[in-house]
Amino acid sequence: MTTIPPIPPDDRDYVTALARGFELLQACGTSEHGQSLADIAKLCGLARATARRFLLTLHALGYVDFDGKLYRLTPKVLLIGNAYLGSMSLPRVARPFLERLCREVKESCSIAVLDGGDIVYVAREQTGRIMSVDLAVGSRLPAFSTAMGRVLLAALDPEERARRIPEQIPALTPKTVTDRQAVLRLLDTIDIQGWCIVDQELELGLRSIAVPLRTAGGQTVGALNVGTQAARVPDDALRGEILPKLQAAAAELRPLLF
Repeated sequence: MTTIPPIPPDDRDYVTALARGFELLQACGTSEHGQSLADIAKLCGLARATARRFLLTLHALGYVDFDGKLYRLTPKVLLIGNAYLGSMSLPRVARPFLERLCREVKESCSIAVLDGGDIVYVAREQTGRIMSVDLAVGSRLPAFSTAMGRVLLAALDPEERARRIPEQIPALTPKTVTDRQAVLRLLDTIDIQGWCIVDQELELGLRSIAVPLRTAGGQTVGALNVGTQAARVPDDALRGEILPKLQAAAAELRPLLF
C-alpha cells in the first residue's frame, strides 16, 4: 500500500484552523479532571480569546463539555476513535488468535500499531493487571521503550526510525536505555532477529516480548506481544517457551492480513 506523505504546515492546502481544533481536543483530554481555558491556551500556544472561540465551537458540536470553569471531552469523541477501529481489519481478524495465545501462555497479550513516536493498542486480552496503569484499546505508550514499539520501529528505514525517536530519551526506570545511538543499534538487531524483549525499561517489574505482524507481501502492519511480571517469568522462559508461540500466531495471521 502506498502512503502519501503529509503536507507541511506551510503548504497552501494546510488548514491551520482545523489543525488547531484538533490540538485543542487533545489538550482537553490531558487531564481526567478537565482543563481551564488558561491551561488549554498555554498548552496550544494560543491567545486565550482565540482558544475560547475554538472551545465554544467544539462545545457547540458536542465534542467538549464546559461546567463554567473546566473543559472536558465528551463521549462523542469516541466516534472518531471507533470509526478508526471499525475501519481496521487487524483487530477483527486477529482477535481469535489473540484470545487463543492468551489461553496458551496464560499471560496478557496485545496488538499495537505505530503512531508517530508512540504505539497505540488496538487489541488486548488481559489475564491480570501487570502495570500500574490500566492498558486498554486506545492506550498509548512511547515506542522507544516498549517491545512492540521497537519491533515496529525496526521495520522502518533507518532515517524514519531516527525521526521517531526523541533526541533526549527520558529514563522511565533505572533500566531504560537512554542512549539514542544505543537504541538505534538495538533496532538494527531487532530487524535482523525478528523479535524483541524489553526488560523493565518501561516499568519496573514488567518484562515483555514482541514480534511483528506482517502481511503476505512482507509489510509490517502491527506488533503482537506478551507481557509478564519479571519476578515470575525469567528471560529464558520468554525466549524458549513464549517466543515460539508468538511466532506461530504471527505466522498463522500472515495470510489473513493486508
